[in-house]
Amino acid sequence: MLRIEHLTKKYGEKVAVDNLSLEIKPGEVYGFIGHNGAGKTTTIKCCVGLLDFDNGEIYIDGVSIKDDLMACKKKLAYIPDNPILFEYLSGIGYLNFVADIYKIGKSEREEKIRKYADLFEITADLAQPLSAYSHGMKQKITIIAALIHDPKLIILDEPFVGLDPIAAFKFKEIMREVCNNGGAVFFSTHVLDVAEKLCDKIAIIKNGKLIKTGTMEEVKGDSSLEETFLELENDSNV
Repeated sequence: MLRIEHLTKKYGEKVAVDNLSLEIKPGEVYGFIGHNGAGKTTTIKCCVGLLDFDNGEIYIDGVSIKDDLMACKKKLAYIPDNPILFEYLSGIGYLNFVADIYKIGKSEREEKIRKYADLFEITADLAQPLSAYSHGMKQKITIIAALIHDPKLIILDEPFVGLDPIAAFKFKEIMREVCNNGGAVFFSTHVLDVAEKLCDKIAIIKNGKLIKTGTMEEVKGDSSLEETFLELENDSNV
């Protein structure tokens, strides 16, 4: 579903992502962890077409981002850690705007908006301008907008920031449902206990380099994910 091959991204002389290769297959929730500045967000922005990269290839469902970015974008949804919205629009106005971009019909969009707005308990707030929304409400609107075109791949950067516990639980169920239906989820997080419970596979990045990847059991063994991560972070030879 998502294949990253030898991805390298530089900012001047600084190598932010260094020859990174990963494959996220259909049905997988794949966690991506590392310290601040490790290269997680840069990798994610390359995967969704927000950043060019110096070397390597990225494929979405077999299609190269370099060859056909628009086809790739139709297959994925991206949820950043800090939603950037058109705050002069109302919640419903923004969702209809996104539905228009993906050419979602009237009845289908109404059904999905109703379903997810009720699920996240913001139906009563849809007529309000986004400028009046809290961070958590903006995150919920962003999630609904991401789901409106039934993406095959969801890519998220710290997706649980700002969500209350109930909304976070419901969103985790949605992520699993997407995978059960043949899609895939790739997300970065600092919340290691959530990653340990939710992810099928995990990748750990340090200073732009992939240092460990595999199933949860392969990565952490008999330790907790937190213990494994701290051990790798403190290992000067890694």
